Amino acid sequence: MTTHPATAPSTGPATGSKAAAAIEKARSEGRAALIGYLPAGFPDVQATIDAGIAMAENGVDLIEIGIPYSDPVMDGHVIQEATVEALANGFTVPRIFDVVAGITSATDAAVLVMTYWNPVMRMGVREFAERLAAAGGAGLITPDLIPDEASEWLEASDAFGLDRVFLVAPSTSPQRMQATVDASRGFVYAVSVMGVTGARTSVGAAARAVVDAAHAAGAERVCVGLGVSSSAQVREIGAYADGVIVGTALVAALRDGGVDAVAELTRELSTGTGKASA
Repeated sequence: MTTHPATAPSTGPATGSKAAAAIEKARSEGRAALIGYLPAGFPDVQATIDAGIAMAENGVDLIEIGIPYSDPVMDGHVIQEATVEALANGFTVPRIFDVVAGITSATDAAVLVMTYWNPVMRMGVREFAERLAAAGGAGLITPDLIPDEASEWLEASDAFGLDRVFLVAPSTSPQRMQATVDASRGFVYAVSVMGVTGARTSVGAAARAVVDAAHAAGAERVCVGLGVSSSAQVREIGAYADGVIVGTALVAALRDGGVDAVAELTRELSTGTGKASA
């Protein structure tokens, strides 16, 4: 399909996108970007901040911070258990801005918030966007929001210069793929497998097909998530994707070994991008 730069915010570096800038920096170094995910407030707010900083200092280019949600339909058991603990420990949605500010004030990493749409609506889309921008956040990843239902978010993200990352999957139709690529800014999030999150021994051939379809629809930056847990998988996916997203493995590291374990795993994962030897 033909790309239409004037109407496709996901293309070109001129948007001022923090996520795009981080991915393009990695590209200029001849590697895929490494993106790490952690749920906010697990095991507490300060630990999330410290772990985010550790990721940034040990090879992660972008950071995703998830808002704990009471019904996380996309999350596997490791992340579900972490979010349940965060909520039980009193995490509330406004604390997400403390987490983002804590990381962005100490690192140069682009920090995106991943959230189901209901918490944003409950706060108010414009207020959420304004507070996220003030905290230094790069934008939102919205797994359960589709572009044709996102008019309020499109407007608010434009007003505050935020990235908007929508998801595509093996089941995404060509028409939906085009609409998603056109509406996204920063990158397009390609789900590599159908189902919930969780570390897997094989990410699957479907990932490459989704990335190729998004690129064909005009996306300049496509990042793959769900199931990545090793430097070998990072290397495999980085051969065709612009970024590789790791979540469950990092959450398990934080759970089992604290911030030091997150730093160690991040260093190991980054060897898959070529960063460590660059």
